[in-house]
Amino acid sequence: MLTASQKRKENIAEYLLYMWQIEDLVRANGLDIDKIQANIIDKYTDLSEQQRREMRDWYESLIDMMRREDVKERGHLQINRNTLMDLERLHRELLHDPKEAAYAAEFYKTLPYIVEIRAKAGDAKVDEVETCFTALYGLLLLRIQGKEISQDTLDAAAQISRFLARLAKAYKEEAERDNG
Repeated sequence: MLTASQKRKENIAEYLLYMWQIEDLVRANGLDIDKIQANIIDKYTDLSEQQRREMRDWYESLIDMMRREDVKERGHLQINRNTLMDLERLHRELLHDPKEAAYAAEFYKTLPYIVEIRAKAGDAKVDEVETCFTALYGLLLLRIQGKEISQDTLDAAAQISRFLARLAKAYKEEAERDNG
């Protein structure tokens, strides 16, 4: 909750990956708030009782949303899909803005990796930005599982990360302009 709020302000890409991980943590704990309390919240020994209650409330609201939105087993919460759609919108705007040639160049360096990932996944309907997030999240899961990762995969992830970092920076700048 505290981490999510901070990440959302600082780096939307890190926020979205973090929230996907939180969704999976909630699933891994069977959408059971008592398991989440024991396995996650109680591990934060430096929190006050008030902060623990707020964290528990946050997880309970996520559980409730996951149940209502029927993403108990897979998929993403609407709030996370909305963030992804907003990033897709900004991506398209930046690609068509002649003043954003550096952004477009970074995207076109990333595009071969996106095409390759889509070909392997067999899902060409997923937007470019979502494909990038899915690839980085997959890499995160491989690392967590201690699996070996090829140099080609690491190279692809590095380029995708550079592209998403540029998009996240543009997102933050847009948010700062909009919020005055």
